[in-house]
Amino acid sequence: MTAPTTTTAVRKGRRWIERWDPEDEDFWAATGERIARRNLICSVFCEHIGFSVWTLWSVMVLFMGPEYGVDPAGKFALIAVATLVGSVVRVPYTFAVARFGGRNWTVFSALALLLPAGAAFAVMEPGTSYTTFLAVSALTGIGGGNFASSMTNINSFYPLRRKGWALGLNAGGGNIGVPVVQVAGLLVIAAAGADRPRILLGIYIPLILAAALCAALFMDNLAPVRNDTGAAREAVRDRHTWIMSVLYIGTFGSFIGYSFAFGLVLQTQFGRTPLQAASLTFAGPLLGSLARPAGGALADRYGGARITLCNFVAMALATGVVVLASLIESLPLFLTGFGALFLLTGVGNGSTYTMIPGIFRAKALARGMTGEAAAAYGRRLSGASMGLIGAVGALGGLVINLAFRQSFQTSGTGTSAYVAFLVCYAACSALTWAVYLRRAGAPAVPAEPESRLRYARM
Repeated sequence: MTAPTTTTAVRKGRRWIERWDPEDEDFWAATGERIARRNLICSVFCEHIGFSVWTLWSVMVLFMGPEYGVDPAGKFALIAVATLVGSVVRVPYTFAVARFGGRNWTVFSALALLLPAGAAFAVMEPGTSYTTFLAVSALTGIGGGNFASSMTNINSFYPLRRKGWALGLNAGGGNIGVPVVQVAGLLVIAAAGADRPRILLGIYIPLILAAALCAALFMDNLAPVRNDTGAAREAVRDRHTWIMSVLYIGTFGSFIGYSFAFGLVLQTQFGRTPLQAASLTFAGPLLGSLARPAGGALADRYGGARITLCNFVAMALATGVVVLASLIESLPLFLTGFGALFLLTGVGNGSTYTMIPGIFRAKALARGMTGEAAAAYGRRLSGASMGLIGAVGALGGLVINLAFRQSFQTSGTGTSAYVAFLVCYAACSALTWAVYLRRAGAPAVPAEPESRLRYARM
């Protein structure tokens, strides 16, 4: 077979690829893989900075001593509002890729991060009103939207057989922005003290500019990717969009919620100083970020549903360790349980996102589609659903921070919140098994034996 020609054209001053067929192995080997890899590398960098800005207030609250006049409940509210905004903006960010082009939107969304970073630089000092802090914290939420547009874009570049690895690497590299900003905060506190938050903000402003420049110089727009309101409507009506949203609440919602709250939990429940909390906070998100590509790769090999089920069972067990540690007030056991939880959130993030393209590809096969038609349908529906799933899943981070806030307000510890999380993971385990693995009750989307087997292994 002759490899199709890939044309990178300049149209209205932008770089556009007019033809893209990653499922064609000849095309992929000749030109597709090289172009996809280049876009993936830039995407990881830009998403990394977006995550750092989104989780900025998980570090800023460590700088907020008694002179700021904000109690622990108020600090949990600050990080909760950033989580909420980051979740909501994921939906429009998802569809912006098709409307404006992946490269063009990445440049814009990177430059937009200057607004929350600059605003935080201006107001981060004692005497600023709490309302102002809330407004600036809400602005950082736009960094959460970068994940949705980035994942939708990279999903279009890669063939189904490589999506688990590519999406896992893209998301994992972005997720590492969480521990990196926390390490940077630790270094600032250690070197300059807890009263110099503007040093951290000053570091990130040039990095934001570098990310935008990288996207402008090295990324591409895919002309075949077009806004498809029909796909969006179909994704909203499909029950699997909402089932996967619930599962993603359990994985990514846990990752981002714990990443935001962990340092504050250490300060509030275990009496750690800002420096002591910052020295421990980054390790968990780092584990989760590094594990995400592994979760995608495991799902590619063994099936996303199988890995997801095993992962939720393990998350419930790890949460049981955290509950015990909270009851007996053992910091070493607490850190061990939470370390395992962070690791497992990363694995689950990778495996759940790998399931999404497979679900819609299986539905295409069940409808009698084959070859590129089935692949195109899978890309179309999975791209539309990813933004919704990512938005709903990220709301789990808001729920976690609100649960911590309520738990500490009523009992002074996080034990009741940990018990609620354990129940959630048990429910997600049951849902995964009932919908995607139980032979008799598995979703009867595919009608043919081969399609049914493919669907069960998603």
